[in-house]
Amino acid sequence: MSPTRIKTLLPWLAALLVVCGAALQLRLQGRSWFCSCGNFRLWLAEAWSSETSQQLFDPYSFTHVLHGLAFYGLLAVVVPKLATRWRFVLAILMESLWEAIENTNLVIQRYRDMTAALGYEGDTIVNSLGDILACGFGFWMARALGWRRSLVLLILIETVLLVAIRDSMVLNILMLIYQFDGIKAWQSGN
Repeated sequence: MSPTRIKTLLPWLAALLVVCGAALQLRLQGRSWFCSCGNFRLWLAEAWSSETSQQLFDPYSFTHVLHGLAFYGLLAVVVPKLATRWRFVLAILMESLWEAIENTNLVIQRYRDMTAALGYEGDTIVNSLGDILACGFGFWMARALGWRRSLVLLILIETVLLVAIRDSMVLNILMLIYQFDGIKAWQSGN
């Protein structure tokens, strides 16, 4: 294999290794591979179902696309001279770390206490892998769109999520930091 071919493949292999490491870490944390309901779905349209965060993709997958958009912009500023394919590996690493942290008992309990996700049990490994894939998609989308169109897309997705499921990436972050009772009541439909 030529050195050029190795140089091209190395970032993809590194990203795959990171994803495999994330799956292993999630399994060691006790996460299940698939939904305990016995069904496997590529897409679950309901945001407030017991199968949310259990299937490959759900409405919250769009927030992970937004992570990819944000990571692309952040890494372009922080490490601008690093090749895009290596920035992609860093984005996948950051998303994988988030998936591991998000699925700790501490954060799962925080979601239950602070947000409208009262019965939240954490993600299945399949759902976490879907979230990482969605982040990667968002990263490459940001590269293709540029920062202005990526910002428009971010605002559009946030708005659609707010209307469709009464939640979004920004609300998710805010509610994890501080519980706003009015937002929690609105999300619950009260």
